[in-house]
Amino acid sequence: MKRKPRGRLELTWMGKDSALIPSENGKYDYAWVDPDDVRVREIKTLEITDQVGKESDNLVIIGDSGDALRSLSTVPEWEAKYGGQVKLVYIDPPFNTEQTFEHYADQLEHSVWLTMMRDRLRDLRPLLAADASVWVHLDDVENHRMRVLMDEEFGAENFIAEVHWQKTYSPRNDAKGLSNAVDVILVYQNGPGWAPNGLPRTAAQDARYSSPDGDPEPWMSSDVSAPGARTHQGMVYAIQHPFTGELLYPASGRHWTWGQEDVLAAMQGWAPYELRNINDAAERAKRCGMAVGDVRPNVPAIMLAVGVDEARKSAERRMKEGNWPAWYITKRGEGGLRRKSWLSEIRSTRTPDNLWLWEEVGHTDGAKKEIQALFPGQTAFSTPKPERLLERVIQIGSNTGDLVLDFFGGSGTTAAVAHKMRRRWITVELLDGTAQTFTIPRLRKVVDGTDTGGVSTKTARIAADMLPEGMTPKDATDFGTALNRTVKVVDFDELDVKLPRTLTKDLDEESLARIKAATVKATLKALKEATKTRKVKTTTWEGGGGFTVAKVGPSMYEVDDDIGAVFLSPEATNGAWSKAVAGQLEYTLTPDHAVFAGVKGRNRLAVIDGVVDVDVVRTVVENLEANERAVIVGKAVLPGAAELLAELSKGSRIKHAPHDLFQKGTVK
Repeated sequence: MKRKPRGRLELTWMGKDSALIPSENGKYDYAWVDPDDVRVREIKTLEITDQVGKESDNLVIIGDSGDALRSLSTVPEWEAKYGGQVKLVYIDPPFNTEQTFEHYADQLEHSVWLTMMRDRLRDLRPLLAADASVWVHLDDVENHRMRVLMDEEFGAENFIAEVHWQKTYSPRNDAKGLSNAVDVILVYQNGPGWAPNGLPRTAAQDARYSSPDGDPEPWMSSDVSAPGARTHQGMVYAIQHPFTGELLYPASGRHWTWGQEDVLAAMQGWAPYELRNINDAAERAKRCGMAVGDVRPNVPAIMLAVGVDEARKSAERRMKEGNWPAWYITKRGEGGLRRKSWLSEIRSTRTPDNLWLWEEVGHTDGAKKEIQALFPGQTAFSTPKPERLLERVIQIGSNTGDLVLDFFGGSGTTAAVAHKMRRRWITVELLDGTAQTFTIPRLRKVVDGTDTGGVSTKTARIAADMLPEGMTPKDATDFGTALNRTVKVVDFDELDVKLPRTLTKDLDEESLARIKAATVKATLKALKEATKTRKVKTTTWEGGGGFTVAKVGPSMYEVDDDIGAVFLSPEATNGAWSKAVAGQLEYTLTPDHAVFAGVKGRNRLAVIDGVVDVDVVRTVVENLEANERAVIVGKAVLPGAAELLAELSKGSRIKHAPHDLFQKGTVK
């Protein structure tokens, strides 16, 4: 019997149906719990601890990234500022190594890492703009699994690219097996509508354009035909050669790229032309790959309006004058047709590709030097990322003023580069020691302008004078390097230098040797002078702006895992307790109100650090405006309080913490 397959393609792992909670704050150490566990569902407060520079949307959060993301997307004050606003996410998560998850066996280690990443991706979604992109930096340990996971979370249709970054400039001879020269960055869009920004064109690309005919604008030679003759029969016709008079057709299966009127105008730059029916249906049908009776009839040719001799003289004059027409004849009039493509017609940017070489975006050793320059004498990160790499990511995925998020902050490279590129940013760092020693001090340097490394400056190599036509500064530098290496290893006395006989016929061997040596020396000097370049350094960042520092607040709950009971923690007191409850229930804080801790529409929130009794109920109701309702949260509720509230204010409710603050059945 035939069977219809069921199920779906997915990645499975131990604990996929569970969630993780930190076993110890400030460490990558986790415990497995039910996804509905209070410690997973809790929305913690974000407590502002410092303000650096000018007040802005830029934010450093110290604490677990999952807690931080949930707070940003749930607590009304933060959600109003950041919800649906993140345009670009770049994360460089802790690579799944035994140094990161040292307490787990290998199989469980992968499960912990995947669960952590899945949960962070889900916590992230409410913060993303509709046209956001997510960039995940990985090595070869979890790359293949992470791609399947991201297919599940974002949809395979939203995969954009797998970028390969050449992180080293030379292979490691001590590597086991193959030397690993690349990291991978997976790129996904949040949904349809994302489009990458272009990158600046390179000098090498522009060097392909020149002006051999004296045209005031540089151009490159392009084809005058394109495939699709059958569907473009009106663009398949003869053009009479202005030098020879022969009939030129597009190759079989191809058609001319321009409309006939435009081609006629271009050809008249060589000699007088006209449209004329020459009854060439058979030849046109052959080019279109169809029967003569099926080809479009009465398509005229572009023919000379004067004799061939007169046309040739006109074309020769134009060839000598220079600045040829848009359609020109190759080989000084003896070849076929080509077309000019001007540099000014090309878009000013280039489409990004997925191979990023270290020469363009830096390498790991360079990144280490950037960190060492900021923090002399300190060693903190084994695989930092160069600022130029982040510059490339941010340039492609965002614009000035957009919000950039990195919830594995580390040394703060993403935030630093985003700040220098005038983006808004949020970065989250789990370890307080890392944040206080590296992340925050680095960002202070960015704000006050003392970080002069990385992308704070741009260094470009330019021609010292004039380079040979078609040679870029990079070409010249490479040539100079190769020439210098050659000079060091070649014995020029042994070179067979050819000199004109008229200069050498009367010279003895010693004089001849001196002249040859002088000739070689002069030639080398001339080559070096002709290809001389110099470095130009431009400052692009001098400081400015500011950022806020916040810390993830403590948990308000404790759980007895043996019996599953939930209790309020010692931190659940006074203002901290009120703020936590308001955030959990998504109420906007009203700190200046004497009775109510928060408001949501026409509902008011009263948080009682103690017992809710009838006196509390009366006080709350007395402070309600017309048409307002109250939610009263207390640590205990005495008999009669709920009944009185129902009588005095229909629709108002009492919640007994912690049980009533979470989804029904979550708290025993």
